[in-house]
Amino acid sequence: MSSSARAEIPGKVGRDQVMNIMRGLGIRGVRRGKTPVATKPATGTGGEPDLVDRKFEAEAPNRLHVADIAYVRMADGRFAYTAFVTDVFARRIVGWACATTMNTEELPLQALEQTIAWAALHGGTVSTVCTTRVMEYGMLPSIGTVGDSYDNAMSESADGAYKTELVWLRRPFHDLKDLELATFRWVSWWNSKRLHQSLGYRTPEAVETEYYTNQAA
Repeated sequence: MSSSARAEIPGKVGRDQVMNIMRGLGIRGVRRGKTPVATKPATGTGGEPDLVDRKFEAEAPNRLHVADIAYVRMADGRFAYTAFVTDVFARRIVGWACATTMNTEELPLQALEQTIAWAALHGGTVSTVCTTRVMEYGMLPSIGTVGDSYDNAMSESADGAYKTELVWLRRPFHDLKDLELATFRWVSWWNSKRLHQSLGYRTPEAVETEYYTNQAA
């Protein structure tokens, strides 16, 4: 082992020890800017039940959808938000929207409208979507435990891929249009080019095409 390598090891161990001590004491380092809270508990009673129960499986397209919101730090230090609606059957992203706020009218419902249009175009109707005001569309709302990522694991996984494969590589985004264009290209790639291990290393488009071909036959 070289002397330079020996000199680097104590420093690395020291940082790890400090991090472990801070974690044990509940101390967190100072970050520049505030981290947005994307999930907030509902006020009052009457919350919707968890109908999915972590069973992210569907027998056909347009039967079960999951939704979530990811936040993106922009070049000016502010945050933008991207909402995704994913069809569970083939992991296809069928609705998405970017906005500078998480207000229902400006973000989740835009993604929801895309989902409705996609389902109608392909001869189906949406039955389960995790968002607000879905009852207006004759859907069954399903909401898991607040702050429990496992209850919405499939959507959380898509958010993680979005940040890893696009946001962290492409940033900074100068404005909302810049983010929207990049997201549009990523969603197109996700649906038509990206191989998904959960789909047997096939694309969402390939899985759906196979389903509809078998239905026609």
